[in-house]
Order: sequence, then structure tokens, then C-alpha cells
Amino acid sequence: MEAAESTDGGSKVMNVGLLLLATLVVAKLISALIMPRSSKRLPPVVNTWPVLGGLLRFLKGPIVMLRAEYPKLGSVFTLNLLNKKITFLIGPEVSPHFFKAPESDLSQQEVYQFNVPTFGPGVVFDVDYTIRQEQFRFFTEALRVNKLKGYVDQMVMEAEEYFSKWGDSGEVDLKYELEHLIILTASRCLLGEEVRNNLFEDVSALFHDLDNGMLPISVIFPYLPIPAHRRRDQARKKLSHIFSTIIASRKNAGVSQHDLLQCFIDSKYKDGRQTTESEVTGLLIAALFAGQHTSSITSTWTGAYLLCNPKFMSAVVNEQTDLVQKHGDKVDYDVLSEMEVLYRCIKESLRLHPPLIMLLRSSHSDFSVKTKEGVEYDIPKGHIVATSPAFANRLPHIYKEPDSYDPDRFAPGRDEDKAAGAFSYISFGGGRHGCLGEPFAYLQIKAIWSHLLRNFEMELLSPFPETDWNAMVVGVKGSVMVRYKRKVLPLN
Repeated sequence: MEAAESTDGGSKVMNVGLLLLATLVVAKLISALIMPRSSKRLPPVVNTWPVLGGLLRFLKGPIVMLRAEYPKLGSVFTLNLLNKKITFLIGPEVSPHFFKAPESDLSQQEVYQFNVPTFGPGVVFDVDYTIRQEQFRFFTEALRVNKLKGYVDQMVMEAEEYFSKWGDSGEVDLKYELEHLIILTASRCLLGEEVRNNLFEDVSALFHDLDNGMLPISVIFPYLPIPAHRRRDQARKKLSHIFSTIIASRKNAGVSQHDLLQCFIDSKYKDGRQTTESEVTGLLIAALFAGQHTSSITSTWTGAYLLCNPKFMSAVVNEQTDLVQKHGDKVDYDVLSEMEVLYRCIKESLRLHPPLIMLLRSSHSDFSVKTKEGVEYDIPKGHIVATSPAFANRLPHIYKEPDSYDPDRFAPGRDEDKAAGAFSYISFGGGRHGCLGEPFAYLQIKAIWSHLLRNFEMELLSPFPETDWNAMVVGVKGSVMVRYKRKVLPLN
């Protein structure tokens, strides 16, 4: 009796369950018939675990994820990252809107808010677009050719002074040496003689704390109360005090210097307003933060590749020999501008190892892209849009043997970076937001390596360096040990 009742009860439960399932299926069908279908052609989505899956994939390394998903999903795809959607656009065919769109459509401000604690209030990404454009104009004016020529003299002087302290032979960590030389050069050209001659050690240590306060977690939680962020905030306050003192001293003494600091002090907005001490400090920090790392990293990669490639090392040394025969020992802006072979070697190092592996925008309006295969996708308003120089610079349909070091790919007649159109090479970004410091960076690296090539023979002792993917600005992992010998009769 009990068994029969139990069987009967089980049947009722099963019937109820089937009825509910049937109801859901019918409701789904009715919904599909009645509700209007979206006409959007959305990009494919990266397959991840719900909620935290996208975050875990992202934190393991964007490049690792791109290498895995690009062959499967193509040049346009979306990653669900917590409550955000990041749509990646990989390659020049789908990138024009990313680089050319006005700020009203694709904005930098929202996605780069994590820079505000470092740069400080009232500058760059803490101001609206019109003010930011004016501040970028200050950078542009400070890096015009007539200004750059004066900076080159200081770059050359710093290199000569620094390497004069090397012995006739020895072993050094090239990465360490170049980092220190470039911070010295940047201090003189950008921050001024007061810092370079009197406060270098203090300012350098404070910038080190600022740098170490920019962690991957800082992108998501820039104000998280962790020790690195507290040191960052203290360093920012101390730097502000130092620069306020220097600015006031210059103004009171009526002294004018040839450096970026002076350019920012003298800058005025369109309405006639002078820059404030706080703004000048923030702009200086942004300039040094953006330029010092990228130049030292690229200088190190350039050296590592040249020391492993006798063909190209011979080519850059021969170029220096020709320039010495033509100009004597003079190295100035015009002579550096003639170093086309060295330029291509630096550019190829940057193609393979761009310091910024991701560029980001926030989409304020819908837009569409078409892949090289002719597939069109609609990118909705509200998505974060991203591209990756580190990945896009190695696409095999643009670059022949993309993982190989071959500076001649940029030589006249080949021009691989132009064959697929604009935005095939994006180490310095491009379009509306191309790097303003690109000419300064090339001159700085050329000034250093022209001196080394003319005066030293070098041999790489350590294995070819690996990439440090754990840093915000992707650099060289570990030491780069080099044996050097001073040339008996240097080229100059």
C-alpha cells in the first residue's frame, strides 16, 4: 500500500516537472516569435567561467589570452571582465576607428583613471577633454625641433660623462647602466639643472616609489590601501613640494632654463591663464613617467639584439664610421637624424617589444568594423575597446617571419609596416593619440648608442633576455651582462 502511494506520488512530481519544462519551452518559443530580434552582429565571446573567469584569464596575461583566442575567434572578439565587456581589435584592418575616432566616440579618460593618483589632480586624465588637449599642446610646443636640438646637446653631454667613468675594459649589467643614464638624461632635459645637479638622488628615489605604485591591481583598484599605494601617495606629495620650491625660485629670480620644466612654467591656456604649480608638477611627472621607462627598455632591447646579430651590429658600426668621416666627432640633432640604420634597429626592437602591451578606449557610441576576411561586427556603446601593440606588431600577414629580428624590413623597398596600410605598426600608438614623445625617445636612444658604438666593443655574456610580463610597462627580465672593451682608436 505504502509502495503504491509512493509510486503515485513520484509520478505526480514527474508530471509537474514535465509541465514546468514544457511551459518554459513554449514561453521561450513565444518570446522568440514575439520579441524583436537584435540586428546587431556582435563579436564572438571568449569562453570563460562565469563571473570571475574573464578576470582570471586577463590577470594571467593579456598576451597569453590573445595568443590562445586570436586563432580561434579572429581579429575581433569580446572578453567579459566582471561587469565590463572588453572588445579586442587586432590588426590594421579593424583598427582605424580605434585610432581616428574623436574623444566623444572613443574616450581615454575613463579607462586611464588609474593614472590620476600618480600624475596628481588637475592634469591629463583628471580633466575634461578640452583642457587635456591644451595640456597636450604644451607638450607639443616643448618638443618642437628647435627645443629638441637643445635637448640633444644635453643628451650627448650626459652620455659622454657617464661612459667616461667606465674603465678600459670590464663587465656591466647593460640594463642597469642604461636605466641610470636615461634617468640622468631625463632629469637634465625635462626636470632641469636644479634636480640634475642637486636633488637627483632624492627625486630618483621618489620616482622609484611612484613607479612601484603602478601595479596590475592598480588598474582595477587604484586607491586600494596597500603599502605600495601609500608609498606612491607620499612620493607624490614630496615631489610636489620639491617642484613648487623650484618653480617659485625661478620665478623670483627671473631665471629661465632650457628644459621641459621651463616650458610648462611659461605655458598659457587659450584664455590667458598661466599654468599652476600643481599643474606643472603633474605634467612633469607624466612626462618623465611616460618617457623614462620606455626609453631605457628600448635601449636595452636594442643592445641585446645588436649584440646577438653580427650582421646588423656591423651595419650600425659602419654607419657611425661614415658619419665620423663626414662630420668629424660632432654629434648633434642633424647628425643623429642621419642615422637611418640605427633608427631601423631601434624601430625593430620596438616592434618586437613595445613597452605598452595594451591600449584602451571607452566606447560612447555604437560603431562597426570589418575584418580582412570581410566579416562585419557591431561594437556596442559601453564596451571597453582594446588593441595590443605587442600582439598586432607580430601578425604574420603583415610581417615576414614576424618573430625574427630584421631591421631591414623597414628599409626603402620593403616597408613592411606600410604594406598593409596605416596602423600596421603601433608601438607608439597612432592617430589622434600618437605618442608625443616619440622624436625625443629616438634622439635619446640614438645619442646613447652612437656613443657606445663609436667607443666600445661589446659582447653579450648572459643569455638573451626574457620579457618581464609582470610589470605594467613591459620590460626586460633580469640582468643583461655585457663585457666591454674601450676602442684604442675610437671612431670619433
